[in-house]
Amino acid sequence: MNILFMGPPGAGKGTQAERIVETFDVPHISTGDAFRLAMKQGTPLGQKAKEFVDQGLLVPDEITNGIVRDRLLVEDCNKGFLLDGFPRTIQQAEALDAMLAEMGRSIDHVVNLKVDRGLLLARLTGRRICKSCGATYHVMFNPPKQEGVCDKCGGELYQRSDDTEAKVGTRLDEYISKTAPLLDYYQAKGTLREVDGEKEIDDVTAEIVTCLRGSAE
Repeated sequence: MNILFMGPPGAGKGTQAERIVETFDVPHISTGDAFRLAMKQGTPLGQKAKEFVDQGLLVPDEITNGIVRDRLLVEDCNKGFLLDGFPRTIQQAEALDAMLAEMGRSIDHVVNLKVDRGLLLARLTGRRICKSCGATYHVMFNPPKQEGVCDKCGGELYQRSDDTEAKVGTRLDEYISKTAPLLDYYQAKGTLREVDGEKEIDDVTAEIVTCLRGSAE
C-alpha cells in the first residue's frame, strides 16, 4: 500500500505516521530523513543537496525528486510506503506520479489531516524543548511539572525560534498557498481521504486505519 500524508504544520502527521507504518508494515519516508540519509551516505544527489542546505537555501526540485526516487527504490519499499512532507507542490506531485509510473506503481491513498488554524497555532506555539536532553513538552497539552524545567533531567526548556506565532503564521500561509492546492489534485484522482485531525490521537489513528482498510476493500 502506497500512502501519502498531507496536512498543515502541527496537524500531527509525524505522530500518526509512526502508528500507521506499524499497522501496515511499510516504511515511513519523510523528505528530511531522505535528505539526511543521502547526505550521510555521500551519494551524488546527497552531495548536491548538502551544498544548498549548508547555504540555508531550498534544495531544487530536480534534486529533491531524485533523492525521493532513490529512497523509493530501496528494497524496504517493495510492499509499499508512507510518504510525509513530499510532494509540496503540483509540480512535485506530477514528478512523483511520473517516477512511480516508471516503477509500475502509483499512490493508493492520500490522507489529509484537517485541523483548524487556531488549534494549529496553539499546538505549535506552545511547544517547549529541553536544552539538555531534547525532551518535548507543551504548555497546554503536556506541561512539565515545574514551568520551564524538564521533568526528566531538570534542564531548561525553551521555545524554538520557528515556533513563535509570527513564524508559525508564515508557515501556515505558505502551506495554504503552495501545498493545499494538492488536495484538489488528488481529489480529482479519487485518492483523497479526509480525516479529522482535531480528535484524540487514538481516535485519529482509528479513523485513518478505517479509511485505508475500507477504501482498499
